[in-house]
Amino acid sequence: MVTLPRLVVAAPASGQGKTTVAVGLMAALVERGLAVAPAKVGPDYIDPGYHALATGRPGRNLDPWLTSPDLVAPLLVHGARTPAAADVAVIEGVMGLFDGRIGADGFASTAHVARLTASPVLVVVDISSASRTVAALVEGLRAFDPDVQVAGIVLNKAGSARHADEVRGALEARGLPVLGVLPRDAGVSAPSRHLGLVPAAERPEAAATLARLAEQTARHVDVDAVLELARSAPDLDVEPWSPDVVRAGTTTGSANAWPAPVVAVAGGRAFTFRYAETEELLRAAGCKPVVFDPAHDTELPAGTSGIYLGGGFPEAHAAALSTNQRLLHAVGEAVRAGTPTVAECAGLLYLARSLDEHAMVGAVPATAAMHPRLTLRYAVATLPTDSVLGPAGTTVHAHEFHRTRTDPTGLGAGAWSVEGAPDGFALDPAGTGRPTLHASYLHTHWAGNPSLATHFAQAVHSHADSAGRTDRGLGAHGGPLTEVAGGTAGQVRTPSRVTELAEAPRPDPLLHHGDAEVRDDGADLVDLAVNVRLPRPPGWLLDRIREASTRLAAYPDTRAARAALAEHHGVGPECVLPTNGAAEAFTLVATALQGRHPLVVHPQFTEPEAALRRAGRVPDRHVLRADTGFVLDPGTVDPRADLVLVGNPCNPTGVLTPGAVLRELHRPGRTLVVDEAFLDAVPGQPGSLVGPELADTLVVRSLTKTWGLAGLRAGYVVGDPRLVAALERRQTAWSVSSLAAEVMVATASSGARDEAADLARVAAADRAHLVRGLEGLGLRPVRGVAPFVLVETGVGVREALRDKGFAVRRGDTFPGLSAAWVRIAVRERGVTETFLQALAGVLRTVRRSTTTTPEGLSA
Repeated sequence: MVTLPRLVVAAPASGQGKTTVAVGLMAALVERGLAVAPAKVGPDYIDPGYHALATGRPGRNLDPWLTSPDLVAPLLVHGARTPAAADVAVIEGVMGLFDGRIGADGFASTAHVARLTASPVLVVVDISSASRTVAALVEGLRAFDPDVQVAGIVLNKAGSARHADEVRGALEARGLPVLGVLPRDAGVSAPSRHLGLVPAAERPEAAATLARLAEQTARHVDVDAVLELARSAPDLDVEPWSPDVVRAGTTTGSANAWPAPVVAVAGGRAFTFRYAETEELLRAAGCKPVVFDPAHDTELPAGTSGIYLGGGFPEAHAAALSTNQRLLHAVGEAVRAGTPTVAECAGLLYLARSLDEHAMVGAVPATAAMHPRLTLRYAVATLPTDSVLGPAGTTVHAHEFHRTRTDPTGLGAGAWSVEGAPDGFALDPAGTGRPTLHASYLHTHWAGNPSLATHFAQAVHSHADSAGRTDRGLGAHGGPLTEVAGGTAGQVRTPSRVTELAEAPRPDPLLHHGDAEVRDDGADLVDLAVNVRLPRPPGWLLDRIREASTRLAAYPDTRAARAALAEHHGVGPECVLPTNGAAEAFTLVATALQGRHPLVVHPQFTEPEAALRRAGRVPDRHVLRADTGFVLDPGTVDPRADLVLVGNPCNPTGVLTPGAVLRELHRPGRTLVVDEAFLDAVPGQPGSLVGPELADTLVVRSLTKTWGLAGLRAGYVVGDPRLVAALERRQTAWSVSSLAAEVMVATASSGARDEAADLARVAAADRAHLVRGLEGLGLRPVRGVAPFVLVETGVGVREALRDKGFAVRRGDTFPGLSAAWVRIAVRERGVTETFLQALAGVLRTVRRSTTTTPEGLSA
């Protein structure tokens, strides 16, 4: 018998907040020092990523269809014991409580898994559009199946305490205990895209979001009551599942004489979908799974004798994958040499000739592209021929989940036969006499089909033996291999706090922005780090936004915004593209504009380079020098650069480059991208490249700085129609909100332009006042025109100013600057005077400590 406190988090339907509550509970329980075993009903890969982040353990999937009903409880217990014994298991449901495989009477539903694991059910209900009716709904869930124990309720998105009390009263009158109430603004949700939530691995801010979610859950949910509910679950009379099931059938050849052969397992942001048991089975079969990142690693792991390419979102990272030419070549060579390779869904796309017109490996003779229709199904699949996954006739349960298509969909008999039709590709590129490459959209859960792991491992061992067993002790660059140990590489083995991840990457300085200076220490700091001039939009603009909000039921339409901006700048509508702030514009530039030698002029707003790197493109840097006043000389820019990005006026230096000088950067085959985000804050907007001649030029503009709209994200691009069209083809549908589009129309009016000009004149006068004050303290601020000032104050001044209650922007995250530099936002004169007094005191202290520091030591 196995004692395992556990519960299932379910809901009446999708979109009720299951993931928010389930992950929040996991995080809150971990914060209490408990080891939490996470699980997810169904084949979903994304939610388990958030589970793993919250608990530090691999996310597990419980799917009676993909494995078998008899394996569900054993897999749960295995997950609760791996890598160490857990104190409690939290199982997140799927869809509505009783929604399962279509036509199968609720088979593989959340309720089915709750019965198989004898787990009490905590139901999450979105009450934003109902009150007492919620009680009738939950009463129906409780009565629908007597074998399913609906034992507690969490109310989500309560409009007010009065609203929540009305619902609570109706539920508790019927003996339905309410264990928590989450206000509308308490939930923390992940961003979505075409296949659901964005995976946690693609969200750098996920850990911080999780910490807030843990705190909110502990505040609004009775965690003690939830624990008591979990402890009410009866003991389970099962044996835990073990990956050792593959050992008896695996021929390891000379495995005892040689290191375990390496199976290269695709990971990183583009390949986040795979079941935790896959690596466990491979390891039990004598193989060594090693994770590599197809977007960034330039070589396969040393000694690779097998390749496993699981699922993910390669379509979202196609540019990064495509530009990693060395790895594409290495994978292609390995596949063509007969390396046993299994590719599921994303893996199939990666091996294709191209994906959305981005070149891929080319090992599969097909092209792939996004498709308007979603494919989502369970399937029974049979191997039509002998392959690396088993002999012909092997039948498995599988699932499909994608919004892409390949042309053709398969060759010959296919990798699988589904309902008598071929599906995918079974290829023998090395001429071995049997397919060594198995590529298909179908996902299989090897725990339910261990023979697949057995036969794949046999193929890997055989290939390793035939290759002479090369050294497998070192990685591709001579360093140690990153081996998966019971989960995804980099996960916490023994969690203590939800934000502590083993081997967590250091913060990327390119991703540091001014808002972090205030956010890190709370709201008591005077904000001189963020360059948003107004504390809130003008009243007339707020009125326009409020009026536009009444039309939010309609999808956004940016045609009027495009026309208004085009008229404002005196160009055609085809020269303008509204964007979700300047940040989206830089992402579009990075993914849509091709070139071999991108170059960023620094010091510069870091998002353009960050966007290029996210797209897999590492730009050259042209770093301007302080001793020349950070002035750009076009003649010194690398002539090979075919994509040049420069700020004007530059952030953080504030230096304005004359338009004629910028035009000297033009040359055949080069695209010039100019960030003019702050030019509307400069009187007269001198130096702008927006005009009748826009060939090979893109200008990025932002409306957030002048109009106090950082939270709304409103920007646009003006430029060469050919380049604008290329960006538009890459732009996600409806990325610009209706409210942002309304702001673009409103601020393009003549009255708004006059008001912006007045604001610019005031900002220039306030800037001059700040500069005089800094010079009066013996400092030498950089000569510039932007609504901020860059100045070298010395190391430690920024930190000392924080102690005085002032936040300024650190300089050392800008390439070309050090910790001695700070950027100071221009504010009205009263704020500036108070700041200058604080700075004077700090400088006296720093200078005094410097002069009294013993020789040989640094101050």
